[in-house]
Amino acid sequence: MNELIITIENVNPLVIWGSNNEYFEIIKRNFPKIKIVARGHDVKVLGDEKEINIFKLKFEELIQHIEKFQSLNNNDLEQILGTTIPESTDSENQSSKGGGEPIVFGPNGLVIKARTANQRKMVDSIIKNDIIFAIGPAGTGKTYTAVALAVRSLKNKEIKRIILTRPAVEAGENLGFLPGDLKEKIDPYLRPLYDALDDMIPADKLKLFLENRTIEIAPLAFMRGRTLDNCFVILDEAQNATDLQLKMFLTRMGPTAKFIVTGDVTQIDLPKKQQSGLNTALKILAEIKGIDIIYLNGDDVVRHKLVKNILRAYGDIQ
Repeated sequence: MNELIITIENVNPLVIWGSNNEYFEIIKRNFPKIKIVARGHDVKVLGDEKEINIFKLKFEELIQHIEKFQSLNNNDLEQILGTTIPESTDSENQSSKGGGEPIVFGPNGLVIKARTANQRKMVDSIIKNDIIFAIGPAGTGKTYTAVALAVRSLKNKEIKRIILTRPAVEAGENLGFLPGDLKEKIDPYLRPLYDALDDMIPADKLKLFLENRTIEIAPLAFMRGRTLDNCFVILDEAQNATDLQLKMFLTRMGPTAKFIVTGDVTQIDLPKKQQSGLNTALKILAEIKGIDIIYLNGDDVVRHKLVKNILRAYGDIQ
């Protein structure tokens, strides 16, 4: 029998184990093949080496989460432990259930990786294809995973720039009435992209990247007339692009670029007379080699566990 002792540092063990050891019991239930003993700041784990290694990885994720957010709840436990694979550690099983290798490491050791099977499909597909469509409801991690893949490519020097874009549909004709210059008017609509980058790149480095345009965040209209090469480009909220806008965007692609298009076909904010270009693209581009379409669903929701029930109530997922 193998034994591992982990010393908890920098976090309060009471946060990890929960009130009346509530979280400790949940953790033990997720690892039935090993024995876990907690005493003060030390955790002793006894059992099969493979099972101990899986536990060690998951426990490190819990520690990293607490170091970042200074808290832990049932939803966090569900998300972090939900990819545990008790039967096998082979790569095929990891791919089918989510998990797998980290995509990128964020500030303070934050590990960014695919948490679900369809997010893992995105990670695998970008290696083989130059254009990916990631389609699914809110909270499925499609944008977050796409940004992580772009940051990884930049860190690995596979590309020189990241370009993140969105249609500013919600602004419509009201942009002129918003205070500030054009950047200040547009930024609120691009905030989700900034939030993802904040998790993956240290603040000082991100500021430099934005200033020297290594990372560019701009409305979709700003893509017109450009050739986007040697870069990783993400079009988010693509359901709010018209046929002409999406065609314009896809034809900006240079010979050494990677494109990811994300969208939710159930949340189209275009005026009633305008057709979403995303629905058209999914129909006419599906058979083109080098383009992959990945559909995410309720099983991929990684926000609060209630989000899945809310989406189901609204009919966005089954």
